[in-house]
Amino acid sequence: MTEHIDTLQRTLGHVFTDRALLTQALTHSSFGQPNNERFEFLGDSILNCAISMTLFRYFPDLQEGDLSRIRASLVCQSALVRVASNLSLGPCLRLGEGELNSGGPRRPSILADATEALIAAVCLDAGFSAASELIERLFKPLLDNIDPAAPDKDPKTTLQEWLQGHKIALPSYSMVRIQGEAHAQEFEVACEIPKLSLRTLGRGASRRAAEQNAAELALAKLKNQ
Repeated sequence: MTEHIDTLQRTLGHVFTDRALLTQALTHSSFGQPNNERFEFLGDSILNCAISMTLFRYFPDLQEGDLSRIRASLVCQSALVRVASNLSLGPCLRLGEGELNSGGPRRPSILADATEALIAAVCLDAGFSAASELIERLFKPLLDNIDPAAPDKDPKTTLQEWLQGHKIALPSYSMVRIQGEAHAQEFEVACEIPKLSLRTLGRGASRRAAEQNAAELALAKLKNQ
Protein backbone atom coordinates (compact mmCIF):
# COMPACT_ATOMS: atom_id res chain seq x y z
CA MET A 1 0.00 0.00 0.00
CA THR A 2 2.80 2.45 0.87
CA GLU A 3 4.34 1.93 -2.56
CA HIS A 4 1.00 2.70 -4.23
CA ILE A 5 0.57 5.86 -2.13
CA ASP A 6 4.06 7.11 -3.00
CA THR A 7 3.39 6.49 -6.70
CA LEU A 8 0.08 8.31 -6.42
CA GLN A 9 1.72 11.41 -4.94
CA ARG A 10 4.32 11.42 -7.72
CA THR A 11 1.59 11.13 -10.35
CA LEU A 12 -0.37 13.93 -8.70
CA GLY A 13 2.72 16.11 -8.49
CA HIS A 14 1.78 16.86 -4.90
CA VAL A 15 3.41 15.53 -1.74
CA PHE A 16 1.11 16.01 1.23
CA THR A 17 2.33 18.04 4.14
CA ASP A 18 -0.46 16.52 6.21
CA ARG A 19 -0.42 12.83 5.29
CA ALA A 20 -3.60 12.26 7.33
CA LEU A 21 -5.59 14.22 4.75
CA LEU A 22 -4.49 11.85 2.01
CA THR A 23 -5.28 8.83 4.17
CA GLN A 24 -8.79 10.07 4.87
CA ALA A 25 -9.42 10.90 1.22
CA LEU A 26 -8.64 7.30 0.31
CA THR A 27 -10.74 5.74 3.08
CA HIS A 28 -14.16 4.42 2.10
CA SER A 29 -16.97 4.35 4.66
CA SER A 30 -16.87 0.54 4.65
CA PHE A 31 -13.37 0.70 6.16
CA GLY A 32 -14.34 2.84 9.14
CA GLN A 33 -13.92 6.35 10.50
CA PRO A 34 -12.79 8.89 9.55
CA ASN A 35 -13.77 8.28 5.93
CA ASN A 36 -13.90 10.37 2.77
CA GLU A 37 -17.60 11.23 2.60
CA ARG A 38 -17.16 14.84 3.82
CA PHE A 39 -14.14 15.25 1.55
CA GLU A 40 -16.25 14.07 -1.38
CA PHE A 41 -18.81 16.80 -0.64
CA LEU A 42 -16.11 19.48 -0.64
CA GLY A 43 -14.29 18.06 -3.64
CA ASP A 44 -17.44 18.14 -5.77
CA SER A 45 -17.82 21.90 -5.19
CA ILE A 46 -14.12 22.57 -5.82
CA LEU A 47 -14.24 20.54 -9.03
CA ASN A 48 -17.29 22.39 -10.36
CA CYS A 49 -15.71 25.76 -9.66
CA ALA A 50 -12.28 24.87 -11.06
CA ILE A 51 -13.70 23.29 -14.23
CA SER A 52 -15.95 26.33 -14.74
CA MET A 53 -12.94 28.66 -14.47
CA THR A 54 -10.90 26.48 -16.81
CA LEU A 55 -13.63 26.32 -19.44
CA PHE A 56 -14.12 30.09 -19.16
CA ARG A 57 -10.45 30.52 -20.11
CA TYR A 58 -10.30 27.73 -22.71
CA PHE A 59 -13.37 28.87 -24.64
CA PRO A 60 -13.68 32.69 -24.44
CA ASP A 61 -16.29 32.82 -27.21
CA LEU A 62 -18.72 30.20 -25.89
CA GLN A 63 -22.02 31.21 -24.35
CA GLU A 64 -23.30 30.07 -20.95
CA GLY A 65 -25.42 27.22 -22.34
CA ASP A 66 -22.51 25.64 -24.22
CA LEU A 67 -20.18 26.06 -21.25
CA SER A 68 -22.73 24.35 -19.00
CA ARG A 69 -23.12 21.50 -21.47
CA ILE A 70 -19.37 20.92 -21.67
CA ARG A 71 -18.97 21.17 -17.89
CA ALA A 72 -21.66 18.51 -17.43
CA SER A 73 -19.66 16.17 -19.67
CA LEU A 74 -16.59 16.68 -17.48
CA VAL A 75 -18.06 16.81 -13.99
CA CYS A 76 -19.70 13.39 -14.11
CA GLN A 77 -18.97 9.89 -12.95
CA SER A 78 -17.57 8.59 -16.24
CA ALA A 79 -15.02 11.43 -16.48
CA LEU A 80 -13.99 11.03 -12.84
CA VAL A 81 -13.50 7.29 -13.36
CA ARG A 82 -11.21 8.03 -16.30
CA VAL A 83 -9.16 10.34 -14.11
CA ALA A 84 -9.06 7.72 -11.35
CA SER A 85 -7.89 5.12 -13.87
CA ASN A 86 -5.08 7.40 -15.06
CA LEU A 87 -4.02 7.80 -11.42
CA SER A 88 -4.24 4.03 -10.75
CA LEU A 89 -6.35 5.03 -7.77
CA GLY A 90 -8.04 1.69 -7.13
CA PRO A 91 -5.13 -0.07 -5.38
CA CYS A 92 -4.67 2.95 -3.09
CA LEU A 93 -8.16 2.82 -1.60
CA ARG A 94 -8.86 1.64 1.93
CA LEU A 95 -11.98 -0.50 1.73
CA GLY A 96 -13.78 -2.86 4.08
CA GLU A 97 -13.41 -6.55 3.47
CA GLY A 98 -16.86 -6.83 1.89
CA GLU A 99 -16.12 -4.09 -0.64
CA LEU A 100 -12.70 -5.54 -1.41
CA ASN A 101 -14.20 -8.95 -2.11
CA SER A 102 -16.97 -7.55 -4.30
CA GLY A 103 -14.76 -5.53 -6.65
CA GLY A 104 -14.86 -2.23 -4.78
CA PRO A 105 -11.51 -0.97 -6.14
CA ARG A 106 -13.02 -1.13 -9.64
CA ARG A 107 -16.51 0.14 -8.82
CA PRO A 108 -17.20 3.41 -10.73
CA SER A 109 -19.08 5.11 -7.89
CA ILE A 110 -16.29 4.42 -5.38
CA LEU A 111 -13.58 5.57 -7.79
CA ALA A 112 -15.47 8.77 -8.71
CA ASP A 113 -16.13 9.63 -5.07
CA ALA A 114 -12.50 8.99 -4.10
CA THR A 115 -11.29 11.24 -6.92
CA GLU A 116 -13.41 14.10 -5.60
CA ALA A 117 -12.21 13.39 -2.07
CA LEU A 118 -8.61 13.50 -3.26
CA ILE A 119 -9.21 16.92 -4.83
CA ALA A 120 -10.59 18.15 -1.51
CA ALA A 121 -7.58 16.77 0.35
CA VAL A 122 -5.18 18.69 -1.91
CA CYS A 123 -7.20 21.87 -1.35
CA LEU A 124 -7.14 21.41 2.42
CA ASP A 125 -3.43 20.67 2.33
CA ALA A 126 -2.25 23.39 -0.04
CA GLY A 127 -5.15 25.71 -0.90
CA PHE A 128 -7.60 26.23 -3.75
CA SER A 129 -4.98 27.33 -6.29
CA ALA A 130 -3.06 24.07 -5.88
CA ALA A 131 -6.28 22.07 -6.21
CA SER A 132 -7.35 24.05 -9.28
CA GLU A 133 -3.99 23.53 -10.98
CA LEU A 134 -4.23 19.81 -10.18
CA ILE A 135 -7.71 19.58 -11.68
CA GLU A 136 -6.64 21.30 -14.89
CA ARG A 137 -3.69 18.91 -15.16
CA LEU A 138 -5.76 15.79 -14.47
CA PHE A 139 -8.54 16.78 -16.83
CA LYS A 140 -6.29 18.06 -19.64
CA PRO A 141 -6.64 14.86 -21.74
CA LEU A 142 -10.42 15.29 -21.59
CA LEU A 143 -10.26 19.04 -22.21
CA ASP A 144 -8.04 18.55 -25.25
CA ASN A 145 -10.65 16.26 -26.83
CA ILE A 146 -13.52 18.73 -26.52
CA ASP A 147 -14.91 20.01 -29.79
CA PRO A 148 -17.08 23.03 -28.94
CA ALA A 149 -18.40 23.09 -32.50
CA ALA A 150 -19.71 19.54 -32.29
CA PRO A 151 -23.49 19.25 -32.42
CA ASP A 152 -25.32 19.07 -29.13
CA LYS A 153 -25.97 15.65 -27.68
CA ASP A 154 -29.51 14.33 -27.80
CA PRO A 155 -31.78 15.35 -24.89
CA LYS A 156 -31.64 11.96 -23.13
CA THR A 157 -27.84 12.02 -23.08
CA THR A 158 -27.72 15.65 -21.99
CA LEU A 159 -30.21 14.99 -19.18
CA GLN A 160 -28.24 11.94 -18.05
CA GLU A 161 -24.99 13.90 -17.91
CA TRP A 162 -26.64 16.75 -16.01
CA LEU A 163 -28.02 14.37 -13.42
CA GLN A 164 -24.72 12.51 -13.09
CA GLY A 165 -22.94 15.81 -12.61
CA HIS A 166 -25.30 16.61 -9.75
CA LYS A 167 -25.13 13.08 -8.29
CA ILE A 168 -28.81 12.41 -8.90
CA ALA A 169 -30.11 9.00 -9.96
CA LEU A 170 -30.86 8.62 -13.66
CA PRO A 171 -34.46 9.14 -14.82
CA SER A 172 -36.89 6.34 -15.48
CA TYR A 173 -38.95 6.19 -18.67
CA SER A 174 -42.28 4.40 -18.78
CA MET A 175 -44.92 3.98 -21.44
CA VAL A 176 -48.15 5.82 -20.63
CA ARG A 177 -50.23 5.09 -23.71
CA ILE A 178 -50.17 4.37 -27.42
CA GLN A 179 -52.80 6.06 -29.55
CA GLY A 180 -53.87 5.88 -33.18
CA GLU A 181 -53.94 3.28 -35.90
CA ALA A 182 -50.99 0.95 -36.47
CA HIS A 183 -49.71 3.01 -39.41
CA ALA A 184 -49.92 6.32 -37.55
CA GLN A 185 -49.37 5.65 -33.87
CA GLU A 186 -48.43 8.26 -31.28
CA PHE A 187 -46.50 7.16 -28.22
CA GLU A 188 -46.70 8.92 -24.87
CA VAL A 189 -43.86 8.30 -22.40
CA ALA A 190 -43.30 9.59 -18.88
CA CYS A 191 -39.86 10.72 -17.70
CA GLU A 192 -39.58 10.72 -13.91
CA ILE A 193 -36.85 12.01 -11.59
CA PRO A 194 -38.13 11.22 -8.08
CA LYS A 195 -35.45 13.12 -6.17
CA LEU A 196 -36.45 16.34 -7.91
CA SER A 197 -40.20 15.53 -7.84
CA LEU A 198 -40.13 16.04 -11.59
CA ARG A 199 -42.32 14.26 -14.15
CA THR A 200 -42.79 15.11 -17.80
CA LEU A 201 -44.82 13.54 -20.59
CA GLY A 202 -43.27 13.28 -24.04
CA ARG A 203 -44.95 12.36 -27.32
CA GLY A 204 -43.60 11.05 -30.59
CA ALA A 205 -44.10 8.72 -33.53
CA SER A 206 -41.94 6.09 -31.79
CA ARG A 207 -41.14 5.23 -28.21
CA ARG A 208 -37.60 6.57 -28.69
CA ALA A 209 -38.88 9.88 -30.06
CA ALA A 210 -41.31 10.17 -27.14
CA GLU A 211 -38.52 9.51 -24.63
CA GLN A 212 -36.36 12.20 -26.26
CA ASN A 213 -39.27 14.65 -26.10
CA ALA A 214 -39.88 13.84 -22.42
CA ALA A 215 -36.17 14.34 -21.65
CA GLU A 216 -36.19 17.66 -23.53
CA LEU A 217 -39.15 18.85 -21.47
CA ALA A 218 -37.39 17.76 -18.26
CA LEU A 219 -34.28 19.73 -19.22
CA ALA A 220 -36.41 22.81 -19.89
CA LYS A 221 -37.97 22.53 -16.43
CA LEU A 222 -34.55 22.13 -14.81
CA LYS A 223 -33.30 25.29 -16.51
CA ASN A 224 -36.27 27.23 -15.18
CA GLN A 225 -35.93 26.06 -11.57
